[in-house]
Amino acid sequence: MPIESLKILFNRDLNQLKTEIELYQNESDIWTIQKGISNSAGNLCLHLVGNLNTYIGAQFGNTGYIRNRPLEFSLKNIPKTELLSKIEATIMIVDNSLTNISEEDLKMEFPLLVFKEKTSTEFMLIHLTTHLAYHLGQINYHRRLLES
Repeated sequence: MPIESLKILFNRDLNQLKTEIELYQNESDIWTIQKGISNSAGNLCLHLVGNLNTYIGAQFGNTGYIRNRPLEFSLKNIPKTELLSKIEATIMIVDNSLTNISEEDLKMEFPLLVFKEKTSTEFMLIHLTTHLAYHLGQINYHRRLLES
């Protein structure tokens, strides 16, 4: 999969994440959990930012990002403006970091063991696009449920 295609997909979905967070009319709803939903939109947003900064930014952009995954799910009531700033920064980090990856690098082993077995960088980047899209859909559904 060409790097340019990955950049387009990440950019599209991260910008949609920004839109979804902006669409919450009541800012406190971003952090609402109800009816068997285990994660708020805010926590899913923090999780996506942490995930992409870890596996793309730190690995390929040498950002020095240190992930604290438990905080992604335990922090609450971060202002909408701060979430939007984090997403915007992540858009730039992902885009810049992907620029550092060559087509040959895609075939190389991903530097971290994330799953039970090692994977290629290409596989990991494709996985990250689907992971982003999955949680983006959850956030969209969460917002629409609360607004109905």
